[in-house]
Amino acid sequence: MGALLSMFPLWMVGLWLLACIALCVHAVRTGREMFWLWVILVFQPIGAIVYIVAILLPEQLRGAGAQRLGAAARDALDPGREYREARQAVEETPTVRNQSRLAHAAAALGRFDEAERLYAEAAHGIHADDPALLLGRANALLELNRGEEAVATLERLTAEPEGHTPAATLAFGRAYDAVGRTAEAETFLRDAAERVPGFEGMARLAAFLRRHGRRAEAQEIVADLDRRMAKLRGPFRKEAHHWRELAARDA
Repeated sequence: MGALLSMFPLWMVGLWLLACIALCVHAVRTGREMFWLWVILVFQPIGAIVYIVAILLPEQLRGAGAQRLGAAARDALDPGREYREARQAVEETPTVRNQSRLAHAAAALGRFDEAERLYAEAAHGIHADDPALLLGRANALLELNRGEEAVATLERLTAEPEGHTPAATLAFGRAYDAVGRTAEAETFLRDAAERVPGFEGMARLAAFLRRHGRRAEAQEIVADLDRRMAKLRGPFRKEAHHWRELAARDA
């Protein structure tokens, strides 16, 4: 190492040492394993470079896409983890926030009866008109084929800004379709197909059109889904395939 350092001016050596100290401070403050200090300080300059590439850069570059990818990977490895952690949180601190988290986790596992009950229990007192709880409960009711209740729940959101979000728009479309209000359902589902991220909005519109005998229109959406899916990789493709199947069924 001494021979390597002798090849560079002292000011560059000083800057490098300061950089290594900064990396060590970062490792300690972010709770990294202590072996990283050994890697950074002993294996110069490779150790510092390894830390930057393996730890620092991914941390700095982590965005919403990377977070979704990480969450998808965790769910694939242990799909019940979030439910167990949410249930424990409710047992320790039964707040509305924790109940809502548990309801969401239950719905993600297909436990819609439990999710609907939890959302209903959480929506009391000052939280009776909480938009997130109402929307969560409405979606659970839709999965339970309780369309009339879903419509009644959603229509409590119409005067709120949250009642016009992409997720709420999709829920309104599904609910109106479930109770036979076809024209309103199509309006909301077309809006959702444009605004909801991912493939669900498009898929549900295609499924709606198929059910009402408009197969050619549904097939156009399926073709568009296929073009978009061709650009996807990893867990996002698996999720997209699920919605593509829904859109293409009997289309």
